Amino acid sequence: MWQVFIKELIELLRDRKTLFFIIALPMVIFPVVFGVIGYLGAKSAIKEHDKVIRYVLVNGHAAPEFATKLFYHSDFKEALLGFDDEEEIKEAIQGDKVDLVIVIDEAYQQQRIDKQTSKWQVYYSGSSLFGATRHKVDEVFKEFAETLQKQVFAEEGLSEEQFEVFKKPIVYEEIDTANERESFGEQLGGFIPYILIPLCLTGAMYPAIDLGAGEKERGTIETLLLTPVSRLSLVLGKFMCICTTAIMTALITIFSMVFWSFIIGKLFDVQAVSEILAAVGLVEYGLIILLLLPISAIFSATLLAISIYAKSYKEAQNYMGPMSIFVIFPVIVGMTPGISLTYNWAIVPVSNVALAIKELLKGTLDYALLVPLFASTVFFALISIIFCVYWFNKEEVLFR
Repeated sequence: MWQVFIKELIELLRDRKTLFFIIALPMVIFPVVFGVIGYLGAKSAIKEHDKVIRYVLVNGHAAPEFATKLFYHSDFKEALLGFDDEEEIKEAIQGDKVDLVIVIDEAYQQQRIDKQTSKWQVYYSGSSLFGATRHKVDEVFKEFAETLQKQVFAEEGLSEEQFEVFKKPIVYEEIDTANERESFGEQLGGFIPYILIPLCLTGAMYPAIDLGAGEKERGTIETLLLTPVSRLSLVLGKFMCICTTAIMTALITIFSMVFWSFIIGKLFDVQAVSEILAAVGLVEYGLIILLLLPISAIFSATLLAISIYAKSYKEAQNYMGPMSIFVIFPVIVGMTPGISLTYNWAIVPVSNVALAIKELLKGTLDYALLVPLFASTVFFALISIIFCVYWFNKEEVLFR
């Protein structure tokens, strides 16, 4: 078994594609990709924030104070367009002729005298990711409404101090009892398993295809079966090799994430990032690796069984494609707000590991839950390995 394991591992390490997915992808590609995405996202947010909104004010004469405020606002530019009905307004916005149309009620002045609520219509496109138009319109209306409220209070003979008390009769102070690490873990703790667990699958996928379907395609499976090594040793050796690559991918990813986070924290003087990562001790990092071991075993055994069944490299890839879907959905549980690791979740494979990693990063893990968690995950791993061994011993599967 160990001879098979060493042989297969050496052959995989000679394969540039395998080395790319194990080392280059987590160490270099992911930081570059996330950096580019972050840069483009920040650039788009800044562009949207600095955007000057083209607007049309319908019935502006009914509220001259508001029209003047909007006209002299630096974030707004009046567009000289006219509309006959609502459809024309929608078509103009969809055709990018204007960004915002505000229709003021003709009876606004009388409604103000009668102290009635005036209803205006605001048309804009809400398809923008950052929603700058909505945000800026809210700010303008808030400022205008506050000015009107002050005028009403002044008419009633009330001072500005009384207005402030009326506006905020109660002021409360927020005291967050969660420390920085717990807040960080709640916000990003669910995202890290979303990277690590699928990477374990990816790290196992390509070696599994090569050691199963690849052997068939190259015609070396028959030669391997003629060697004086039992089929149990053969399949366990292949399984251990695949599992090793999956774990190595996860280990390199963890190292890469910690390394780049420290670098970013130092370069941009974000001390909180470095301090939070330093607060996660070696025990927690070690437990994260231990949690990934049985998960990697499940992936490795399942993928090897699929690869053994497939006739060719391409067929194996087609069978393994849906595996990522079955993995991603349970991992999303860890990103869902309000869901934490309980005894019920501790026995659900994949989801239990995602939730446990999140709790470890937060520093709030109940270590008693590790017993049912490991028991459940190891049980499913053993079932997967037993099935893989059984599958490898079937002649109709090996030579189909």
